[in-house]
Amino acid sequence: MFALKQRVEQTILPSQVVESTRQGIKNLGSLRRVDETAEPHAVLKEGQEAHWEVVERILFVHTKVHKGLGYIQGMNEVCGPIYYVFASQSDKESQEFAEADAFFCFSSLMVEIGDKFNKALDSSPTGYKSALDQMMNLLQRKDKALYNDLVRKDVDPQYFGFRWITLLLSQEFLLPEVIQFWDTFLADSRRFEFLIYVCCAMILCIKRELMSGDFGENILLLQNYSVSNVDIIRILRDAKEISNWYPLSKCI
Repeated sequence: MFALKQRVEQTILPSQVVESTRQGIKNLGSLRRVDETAEPHAVLKEGQEAHWEVVERILFVHTKVHKGLGYIQGMNEVCGPIYYVFASQSDKESQEFAEADAFFCFSSLMVEIGDKFNKALDSSPTGYKSALDQMMNLLQRKDKALYNDLVRKDVDPQYFGFRWITLLLSQEFLLPEVIQFWDTFLADSRRFEFLIYVCCAMILCIKRELMSGDFGENILLLQNYSVSNVDIIRILRDAKEISNWYPLSKCI
């Protein structure tokens, strides 16, 4: 049996630039982006695999096992941190079984959050739209002025909240911070309900910037949250405080 990388052809498509002269003549020129600062990748020995190949296989097998859901863009962002935790352990036994452990944990996690990836369930109580409604209703109760300002500017939470909710903030922060967030989510008795509080706290932490900016500036900030340099300890602390005073059950 061929390895997965041998059965899935990967091709780099060449890009070209179309240039038109004043006479209307079009010229095609090759465009090749070269990163001169990039370090060359080490050549793996025969039989060794790159980490991305292992993650690819985990996602491939999960897709085959769960054909009803299949693979949906973004699952790799959820699988990556899980595999990293196991693969970066110091003892060899943990490293040896990192793929199997990561597959089990990823599959278990998808049981809990898989509905957020299923387009057919978007508007259901377990879909991502319900989570976004909870987030915005919670924001309205906590800070009506900020909520009304975002509504006035037509800042739809789907522009940023969809990624926050479905990918568990894995694209919003550096990996060590993502792992710290996930530790909190997984340790909390309410599991991913606490994610709603964290998302609300993230918005509140940049209230001044949001209320002073226009639509474009707000979207840029919310979609690139890491540039705000908000301390994640502050976010978690504020989220915990909000959860103590505003039960999520009343925000539906």
